[in-house]
Amino acid sequence: MTRKPSEHPFVEAFVANPIMVDRHSVDLVNSTILHLAADPKFLALADQSRMAMGGADDGFWSEDMADYRPYVVADGVLQIPIQGMLLNRFSYQFGRWATGYQYIERALARGMEDANVRAIALIVDSPGGEVAGCFELGDKMFAARSIKPIRAFAADHAYSAAYALGSAAGDLVVTRSGGTGSVGVVTAHVDYSEALSKDGIKVTFIFAGSHKVDGNPYEKLPADTKARIQERIDKIYAVFTSTVARNRKMEEQAVRDTEALTFDATDSVANGFADGIGALDEQMATFCDEVAEAESEQMTTFTQEQMDAAVATARTEGMSAGQTAEAARFSAITGSEDGKKKPKAAMAAYTAGLTAEQAAAMLAGLPEEKAEAAPPAPAPKAKTEKSGFDAAMEGTKNPQVGAESGDDAQGSDGLSAVDGLFAAAGFAAVAAPRRN
Repeated sequence: MTRKPSEHPFVEAFVANPIMVDRHSVDLVNSTILHLAADPKFLALADQSRMAMGGADDGFWSEDMADYRPYVVADGVLQIPIQGMLLNRFSYQFGRWATGYQYIERALARGMEDANVRAIALIVDSPGGEVAGCFELGDKMFAARSIKPIRAFAADHAYSAAYALGSAAGDLVVTRSGGTGSVGVVTAHVDYSEALSKDGIKVTFIFAGSHKVDGNPYEKLPADTKARIQERIDKIYAVFTSTVARNRKMEEQAVRDTEALTFDATDSVANGFADGIGALDEQMATFCDEVAEAESEQMTTFTQEQMDAAVATARTEGMSAGQTAEAARFSAITGSEDGKKKPKAAMAAYTAGLTAEQAAAMLAGLPEEKAEAAPPAPAPKAKTEKSGFDAAMEGTKNPQVGAESGDDAQGSDGLSAVDGLFAAAGFAAVAAPRRN
């Protein structure tokens, strides 16, 4: 990828930093970047873009920005577009040309807290994008899929950074003409030294620090500098392959063995990179039907479980063993290190009937709560009646947010609102079948 020194900083980011894009899409990537760099509206958004750090009323979702921050919910399913070049520190969705990681993160967070959203669909058609910001967002998606069903639709392509995000969904469907893969990392060094020499131009660096000008474009790339750049690329590649392996429940070596190849729909399913093949509209309708059916079944089960809970309560009422167990569970959850730092979430976990182990896994994925002056929590009492949440969660998988996410999952703002999180967690029992 060549450049001119006068290009916009947006272009420079793709020249100077490692990226995760499909190698067969280099011409598309180049033309897309140049197209965006020539679009005044995009440049204005790029210059002003920053992720709003406030709450729901911070203006991020204002109506006048709806074209660039879409939030579309149909039949209880939030549709999040992941299209074009994927950009860090860009909080907008610019049609088929570009999507910012910050926009995706905020849409995901809003969807998790929105009671009208029963599931989330990622609509992916992208050759990839920047490394920075990609894995952190993927970890948040991976944690969120334990709370609400998330399905990715490669319509039509989910390559490199886009596949890193798509693989974080519970499952992934690809169109017959689409593809997945390109699990690899690339950067480039441009050497202008001979061209400058022919023009009679010589660049002299005056610097301190022996590595200060390593990799500059005005000199040939020394072997030791190339080795250091390669080491950095290898480390990013290791994160990429291990992340995909975790997301898809594959052996990491199997991911590495793909050697950054891309795969058509049939091969994507065969090698474990996708779960099914189908047209977007048909598969989306199927997803909505699955969500609605699961919700309907849960409503029936909920009533029966309430009856069972009443019988169980009558049989165990007054048993000291049950009281002792409850007291031990309460102490283990609220008295743990995470429980003390996140008291509201700990109490919610206790009230929800989670075991100490389940609560520990859930609390590990949540940020520390701000200290508040509050009266001490009441001592636990033997349960005399199961709450609606207890009954709904019985016999189902309890959410374990972030239980398997990597170090990059720390600080997952947007999924940290305890009340919203547990409102969303109630839907885990009605989740459509997915890869957990």
